[in-house]
Amino acid sequence: MRKKGLWLWVLLCCSTAHAGESWLDVELPTIDVAEYHRPYVAIWIQGKGSRDVHNVAVWYQLRDGSEKGEEWLKDMRQWWRRSGRGLDMPVDGISGATKAPGQHRVELNAALQALPAGDYQLNVEAAREVGGRELLKIPFSWPAKAAQSLSAQGETELGRLQLHLEP
Repeated sequence: MRKKGLWLWVLLCCSTAHAGESWLDVELPTIDVAEYHRPYVAIWIQGKGSRDVHNVAVWYQLRDGSEKGEEWLKDMRQWWRRSGRGLDMPVDGISGATKAPGQHRVELNAALQALPAGDYQLNVEAAREVGGRELLKIPFSWPAKAAQSLSAQGETELGRLQLHLEP
């Protein structure tokens, strides 16, 4: 019995070690305005023609344990309608604090492993107090047959998105 367990463990470890790494690089641009607020950002995957949503990340203002920051989550309108209003924030492994301007990497391996084969759309929505709102979409197929890099370019609240998929 112990040998079976050991072999299963070795098999799982070895297969995971060789699995490709997939990620999303999100650029939050520097915006030169008198009153700058870090954007709220929601990242989710949705099946083509499906209502199923797989939340990847939600960055919002966390304030000393109060729920005040959650009040503005609804400004990310598309995410809010599809998934946000049904969540009890914070969500372990998904929610986190807002990010400063710059490049931010989001690991996608766990989110992608949960998906059955098919066509999907990665969505990134950003909204900023005293600012604007922007939604970018990147269509992709999963599982990836070969390594691929897909991108989208924002105009206001988001910069360049770079989606990297490994089979």
